[in-house]
Amino acid sequence: MPDTTIKLSEVEHVKTASNYLRGTLADSLVNRITGALNPDDTHLIKFHGSYQQTDRDLDSERKRQKLEPLYSLMIRVRVPGGIATPTQWLRMDELSTKYANNTLKLTTRQTFQLHGVLKRNLQKTILGFNQVFMDSIAGCGDVNRNVMCNPNPHQSEVHAQVYEVSRQISAHLTPRTSAYWELWLDGEQQHISAPNEGEEDAEPIYGKTYLPRKFKIALAIPPHNDTDIFTNDLGLIAIEEKGQLLGFNVAVGGGMGMTFGMLDTYPRLADIIGFVPADKVVDLCEKVVTIQRDWGNRENRKYSRLKYTLDRVGLDVFRQELNHRLGYELELGRAYKFESTGDAFGWTTGPDGAHHLTLLVEGGRVTDRPGHTLKTALREIATFHTGDFRLTGNQNVIIANVAPEHRLTVQALLTEHGVEVAGNDLSGLRRGALACVALNTCSLAFAEAERYLPQLLTRLEESMKAYNLTQDDILLRMTGCPNGCARPYMGEIGLVGRSVGRYNLYLGAAFNGERLNKLYKEMLDEDGIVRELTPIFADYAANREPLERFGDFTIRRGYVQATTHGQNFHE
Repeated sequence: MPDTTIKLSEVEHVKTASNYLRGTLADSLVNRITGALNPDDTHLIKFHGSYQQTDRDLDSERKRQKLEPLYSLMIRVRVPGGIATPTQWLRMDELSTKYANNTLKLTTRQTFQLHGVLKRNLQKTILGFNQVFMDSIAGCGDVNRNVMCNPNPHQSEVHAQVYEVSRQISAHLTPRTSAYWELWLDGEQQHISAPNEGEEDAEPIYGKTYLPRKFKIALAIPPHNDTDIFTNDLGLIAIEEKGQLLGFNVAVGGGMGMTFGMLDTYPRLADIIGFVPADKVVDLCEKVVTIQRDWGNRENRKYSRLKYTLDRVGLDVFRQELNHRLGYELELGRAYKFESTGDAFGWTTGPDGAHHLTLLVEGGRVTDRPGHTLKTALREIATFHTGDFRLTGNQNVIIANVAPEHRLTVQALLTEHGVEVAGNDLSGLRRGALACVALNTCSLAFAEAERYLPQLLTRLEESMKAYNLTQDDILLRMTGCPNGCARPYMGEIGLVGRSVGRYNLYLGAAFNGERLNKLYKEMLDEDGIVRELTPIFADYAANREPLERFGDFTIRRGYVQATTHGQNFHE
C-alpha cells in the first residue's frame, strides 16, 4: 500500500536524476581541484560500493592550515556467503598495500573493506579486484547488500547447498545498470558483463529509483546463528532432514539502526512468517524486495527500512501481500533451535575429512603490528593454500579446506608470526567482541569503537578475573553511533557511543541472537563502564543458575526488563 501523497527525500531526487546511478561521477573522478566528489555523487557512489570519508584525526589541523579535509574513499567488496579464493585474498592484500592504508577490514557482513583510497586511485582499485572476479556493486546503497551465509563447512552436511542458495540470491538481486561497467572496468570484459550495443539500461527488480533504503539478507544453519539472522530485513533459516536441505523458515523485518532522541526509531528483530521450499527461495527474496520497493517510506530515510514498513502496515497485511505476489501461501514455519552466535576457534575437521582453522581477527582488522604480523602470515599462507578463505559474520577468518600436507606448515607460519591459533589465551569476552570502524574515518561516529575496544576489554578482563569469569563467553559489542553496524543491540553487553569517551550501556540480549538488549545506563566514561559492570560480574559469579547466560541473568536479577519487540526497546 504505497503512500502517493509523500514528499520525496533529497536522495530520491538524486536517484531519479542519476540515469541509473551515473550522475556526474565521471566528472567527479577527473576533477583534480578537490579530493572530494560532487555532492550528489556522494549518494550515488554508495551504490558502486564506496563511501566518501575524511580522516577526522586531521580535520582540525587541516582547517587551521586552510586546507580542505583529507578526503578518501572506503570501498566495500561483496563476498556472497563470505568465501574468497587465495588468489582473491592476495589481490585484496596487494590493493590494500598499494592504494589503501595497508590494512584489510573484515566486516560484520562477511565482506572486505579498503580504507583510505584516494579519489585518483579509486578506479584502479575497483578494476583490480574485478580482475579476480570480485565486485563492489551494491556493496552499499539502497539495494540488497552482501548476502550472508553460515561460512563454516564443518558444521553441517548441507552447507554447500545453503551457500549455493546465497550465491544465487546475490546474483539475482544484483543491479543490472551498466554504469558500474562503464565507470570502473575500463572497457575490459570482466565477470560483470558489458551491455549489448544499443541496449538501454533497465532495473526489472529495483526500478529507476531502487529501494527506499538498504536491504540485508542472511542465511543461517541451526544450531548456529553466526550470521545474526534476526537482525536482517530478510532472514532465511535452513531446515534440513537427513542431510538434505528442505527449505527455509522466512523471517522478515530485522534491522539495527536507530536515532538518539527519536523514540519512534528502534532496533527490531525479524518475525518468522512461514516456510519456503529451497527451489522457491530466490523468487521469494525478489517478492519481499519488491514489496519494500513499493511500500517503503521514501520521504524520511530514518523510517525507510522494512522494519518500519512492517510495523506500519502490520505483519498480517504484509504476509497476505507476499502470498499474493508469490501466487501461493507460505507453509507454516518448521521447528529449529539456535544455540549461539559466535565462532568456534581453532582447528576442526568437516564431515568430508577436510581441515579448517578459524582465527580471531580483533576488530576485523587484518594488519601487522609488533609481535603479531597477521597480514603477512595470511599473505604467505595464500601463496600455497589450495582451499579458500571464509569471512565470518563476527569479523573473523576461516582458513578452510586446508590440505593435510599443509596443516603443519600453516600452523608453524602462524606461530612464527605471533598469531594464536586456538584462541585459548584470550578471554571469553574478547573472543566474542565486535566493534565497528567508528573514528577516525566514519563520518557518523560520535565516539571510538574499533581502536578503543581492546583497551576497554583489558580493564573489564581485570574485573572478570577477580570472579573467575575469564573463560566465560559473554557477548560484548561496541559501536561509535546508534546506527548499529556491529549489532550492539544484540550484545549481552552493548556499548553505543554518545560523544567522545562516553557510551550508553545496554544489557540483556540473548546469547543465541533471539532477543534484543535494553538500556541500563547512559553517558558512561571508561571508569563508569567498569564501575557499573563489576558488581554485576560479581553477582553473576555468585548467583547464576547452571548454564545460565549473562544476558538471561541480567533480566532474571532485574537489572533490565526483557525487550520482547523493537517497539518496546525504549520502555
